Amino acid sequence: MNPGEPAIVQLPAPDADAVPDYVRALERDARYLGPEQCALLRKAWAVGAAAHVGQVRQSGEPYITHPVAVARILATLGLDVETLVAAILHDTIEDTPITRDDVAAQFGETVAELVDGVTKLEKLSFANRQEAAAESFRKMLLAMSRDLRVILIKLADRLHNMRTLGAKSHEARRRIAVETLDIYAPIAQRLGMNLIRAELQDLGFRALHPWRHAVIAKRIASRPQARRDALAQIEASLAQRLALEKLEHELVSRVKAPWSVYSKMRAQHRSFAQVMDVFGFRVVVDSVADCYHALGVVHSVYKPLDGRFRDFIAIPKANGYQSLHTVLFGPYGSPIEVQIRTREMHLVAERGVAAHWAYKLGSEAGNNAQLRAASWIANLVESQRGTGSSLEFLENVKADLFPDEVYLFTPKGDILSLPRNATALDFAYAVHTDVGNHAVAARVDKRFAPLRVKLVSGQNVEIITAKAAAPSTQWLEFVATSKARTAIRQSLKQLQHEDAVQLGHYMLDRALIGLGTSLDRVPMERIDACLAENRYPRLEALLADIALGNRMPMQVAALFAQQTAKPKRGEGKGKGKVKNAPLATVAREPILISGSQRGVISFAQCCMPIPRDDIMGYHTAGKGVVVHRMDCPNVADYRKSPERWVPVAWDRQVSGDFNVAIRIEVENHPGVLAQVAAAIANAGSNIERVEYLERDSNIAVLRFAIEITDSRHLDEVIRGVRKLSVVQQVQRG
Repeated sequence: MNPGEPAIVQLPAPDADAVPDYVRALERDARYLGPEQCALLRKAWAVGAAAHVGQVRQSGEPYITHPVAVARILATLGLDVETLVAAILHDTIEDTPITRDDVAAQFGETVAELVDGVTKLEKLSFANRQEAAAESFRKMLLAMSRDLRVILIKLADRLHNMRTLGAKSHEARRRIAVETLDIYAPIAQRLGMNLIRAELQDLGFRALHPWRHAVIAKRIASRPQARRDALAQIEASLAQRLALEKLEHELVSRVKAPWSVYSKMRAQHRSFAQVMDVFGFRVVVDSVADCYHALGVVHSVYKPLDGRFRDFIAIPKANGYQSLHTVLFGPYGSPIEVQIRTREMHLVAERGVAAHWAYKLGSEAGNNAQLRAASWIANLVESQRGTGSSLEFLENVKADLFPDEVYLFTPKGDILSLPRNATALDFAYAVHTDVGNHAVAARVDKRFAPLRVKLVSGQNVEIITAKAAAPSTQWLEFVATSKARTAIRQSLKQLQHEDAVQLGHYMLDRALIGLGTSLDRVPMERIDACLAENRYPRLEALLADIALGNRMPMQVAALFAQQTAKPKRGEGKGKGKVKNAPLATVAREPILISGSQRGVISFAQCCMPIPRDDIMGYHTAGKGVVVHRMDCPNVADYRKSPERWVPVAWDRQVSGDFNVAIRIEVENHPGVLAQVAAAIANAGSNIERVEYLERDSNIAVLRFAIEITDSRHLDEVIRGVRKLSVVQQVQRG
């Protein structure tokens, strides 16, 4: 042999009687292969057995039993001989003297490429286990982009490792189970391989939480007789009607796996009984037309639940999955979930991309699944070329595997995961509660953005803060995370209490001044007696209640002033009582509205006052002071209760956004609404909602609820809208 040539392992053909049972089992599972291909499998086993000689697994079995078991898993999926050979040899390059060139020389370049793609990196130096695992995964994913069979081998490898996890230490079992649930099961789902995905999830659950798995599995197995009878009755009713319609079909009931039950219990906060209180069936038919025919049949047996029908045949899932899903009213008070699909769709649903190699699918459903997977991987690799580290790359892959989450980067390069539809404000609170409470804007990929902007995976987000900034009730309308929502509510509650105490103090003091005294002149003994009589722990609680409209300031002032105020002639003779003067007559100094007292001062939706409007305040129980425009139609009714009037005025410095309505009359033709919306947006205003007030063939009247900062801003919006040729009239609504 010349120097540099591969050291090819040459072995005599093994005696047929010496072939172990695990190899014969592989050959039985791969009986769809021809004689020459089966001989190639034998050769691969012989080479692998010689290379791994002397190596044993932690269970004590010869190491070669593992790669052969991996090949068996792939054979049950109907994979081609190159994939099976690569599976048998997948650990040789890493763990034995055999090189990539050796494999290529004996089994071809394709097999060598597959083995190399599955092989972990050589023994390089990494900072930690996470970095090594991330770099190995990166290499594997790049190999996946060249040949999808790489990930099929890796999934089968992981599945067999999970099946034989018992020999590992507790810590190793836990680490491998978490990795399986976080990475490999989602990849299997993304590739449409639901059989492997389901087993990986269940094995991962059992390794991570053995006691919980055992309890749930036992309860699933011990279904009560009444439920078994009900299941049989429903199945018989469906089968009978399908048979009467001459539909060739397979009808099977679906049993939930422990992981599925556990996941729903956690995600939906439901009990075991609630999760299991569903009957599941699958109907498999011959054609797409038969799917819709069968749908009509099952709907004729039991009535469908409104809004619970999904057509994944017309609109397949991202992994190529196709089926009809419907939920029916059950005869025993439990819903019936029914999936309807063709045989080809069923194969793709269970085997995903592997169905392409196993079957000639007439509708090319398997090919479509493979093309979708290849496109996903290619896009993923392309989008991640610029990532700085393997850990970052892995997190970005996770972001794509979990479409219900987005993964975002801080300016320092840290990665935060948030749910889909999360906003920049959610990100701020994910960084730190104080950052969220003082957030004013964001830079998303170095561009300024409002806090309400929705984020997508891969973006770099920086939060801009200000010491004077504070949460607003409007923030609750667009945050998506529970952490942000909880923090905002806690902060608002504190701010509202502080504002309420301050406003209540002002209102009570004004009322007392009208009675000839002030809060500072009321004896503390009298205050304590009134607080005890009305069950208030502190004066602050009473003042907050006054601000929120739960106590009228004049009534409280009368109680406080009984021993301090000098009754006017003719008032309260003999009993020391003080007549309740209207608040408007005693509180001459108005409450100045700066826009920051949103907790205890609100703005009426009937007239939507904005800065510079002539306004009045009305003391409303449970709401505090509600501000109306003086020309509001409801003011006439409020005059009947003058004691509830509160003088208010705009402060010199008013900040914040205010809602206002504008009424726009436009020519009625396509595209008008979009033109008007664009003009409003160009004026720097957000549209909260829009509705048609009137509409005929020529004219339409629209009402927009928008956000503005003051009357000048409103004027800008109106001027911008009036410039449109399609607009005939604009006025405040």
